[in-house]
Amino acid sequence: MKKKIAALLLAALLGLLAGCAGGEDGPQSPTLVYGSGDYTRINPAMDEHGEINLLLFNGLTAHNGDNQVVPGLAKSWDFDPEACTYTFHLEEGVKWHDGEPFTAEDVRFTIEAIMDPENGSENAANFEDVEGIDVADEHTVSFRLSAPNAAFLDYMSMAILPKHLLEGEDMQESAFFRSPVGTGPYKLEEWDEGQAISLVKNEEYFKGPAAIGRVVFKIVPDDNAKALQMEAGELGLALLTPKDAAKFQGKEGYAVYGMKTSDYRGILFNFQNPYWQENRDIIPAVCYALDREAILETVALGRGVAAYGPLQRNPYNNGDVERYDYSPEKARAVLEAAGCRMGENGLYQRDGEDLGFVISVGAGDQVRLDMAQAAAQMVREVGIGCTVEVPEQVDWEGQMAYLIGWGSPFDADDHTYKVFGTGKGANYSGYSNPEVDKYLAQARQSDDPAVRAEAYGRFQEALAQDPAFAFICYIDADYVADASLQGIDPHTVMGHHGVGIFWNITEWTIGG
Repeated sequence: MKKKIAALLLAALLGLLAGCAGGEDGPQSPTLVYGSGDYTRINPAMDEHGEINLLLFNGLTAHNGDNQVVPGLAKSWDFDPEACTYTFHLEEGVKWHDGEPFTAEDVRFTIEAIMDPENGSENAANFEDVEGIDVADEHTVSFRLSAPNAAFLDYMSMAILPKHLLEGEDMQESAFFRSPVGTGPYKLEEWDEGQAISLVKNEEYFKGPAAIGRVVFKIVPDDNAKALQMEAGELGLALLTPKDAAKFQGKEGYAVYGMKTSDYRGILFNFQNPYWQENRDIIPAVCYALDREAILETVALGRGVAAYGPLQRNPYNNGDVERYDYSPEKARAVLEAAGCRMGENGLYQRDGEDLGFVISVGAGDQVRLDMAQAAAQMVREVGIGCTVEVPEQVDWEGQMAYLIGWGSPFDADDHTYKVFGTGKGANYSGYSNPEVDKYLAQARQSDDPAVRAEAYGRFQEALAQDPAFAFICYIDADYVADASLQGIDPHTVMGHHGVGIFWNITEWTIGG
């Protein structure tokens, strides 16, 4: 199998470098090799992230290069404000990759699966206002909401899954998620675990077939290795660290795309851990201890902005909240006010115990690791013990803290309601604040910009007074591509992990 995938990658590379066009099965079919993180499954209904989802699946809606909602599997929709009901009119003649017809029943099946608490979907909060899904015919489906949800059309970009293949299956463990079937512009050709996921273009794609015949997601989970493989010509496109991307600026044969994102980094405090249940009041001291500009400059070469909240690249940002600008003096004052006293070892103590915690970092992400280490050093300098670990597997409930990343370029409800709302699917910190919950609900349930601005302003104030994270910075996305690859939109604001670059992949070309 490894020899087979090696041969495939070699053929892909030759096709990429030659910039040739041809039929999807021809030896000269253009192929793009993308440096990707690893996947254990492809399950867009249960999981929040997955760059590959945009190639395999479609939602009823989609987002264009300006991150505005546009038609997807639904060619149009209506909203009845009296009944608080959205009705979607679906494209006809759409087929799943296995040839079966796509229908409104697939839509109902997918959203009900996400809403089912037994399935444990990260995305459940997006649809918690749905109280009924009605199928009028094969191409018409309606959603009755119990309360308005201003982000609902954004959330209907959720990938729709095939009922005929998943009905009765375990939505977390089904083998389907290792051999997914979608309606998207590409379909799965081969998955060599830990090596590559190979996709071939869908000639029957309802919006027209893509120009690039194959896309190979070559698994390169280590950032440093990704840069080396890009330089060696083994990859045609990769998201690199700012330091690695800088090496390709002006280099013949390469194009560098420095793209803004809504993607922030910060220290997540795990309130499920007894330590923060007892020491929540010292979190502002951690926030004051961070020299965000220094971290941004040294780790990301200034590619981004210092962070103080989750909506800085959203129209509803409140720039007047407490920003916790770097101040070791204020950090120590917070600790003193909390009754902590400096010990002989240079660390503050409470009830005879040193203050201190561990920041966990996901493996392979060099930028997060560098940020965590810099932050830990700064926290130690104000008298709080802090170390960094890279566990084999993230323990969301047991860990003390995590170098988190979130952020969405879409409606402000996205990556706020489900991240900071009590008990929501992406609230991995176990954070709970009644004021935060109240204002997030108010903002979600109004389409009046003035009402939403007021509610999101209050939400950000409440979050700043009682931090769930110690925000660090927004980090821009630096994509490096072979110069023969054409069609990337450099102006689109990317999402978390730089997700979104493939929004117009059907228009990309290689060479000529």
